[in-house]
Amino acid sequence: MAGAIAIIAVLLILPILVIMTGAVGAFILGQFLYRDAEIRNEGSELLDLNL
Repeated sequence: MAGAIAIIAVLLILPILVIMTGAVGAFILGQFLYRDAEIRNEGSELLDLNL
């Protein structure tokens, strides 16, 4: 009986962990690419158009 409860707990928790890991990864990648774009385009008049 304990094995069935453990399997159910893993099946409920694992998808949440995968989604949260993907969200954290997307946030880190987005921040890195945003900073890289600002550094590469420093002094461009197009940056003034970004809000």
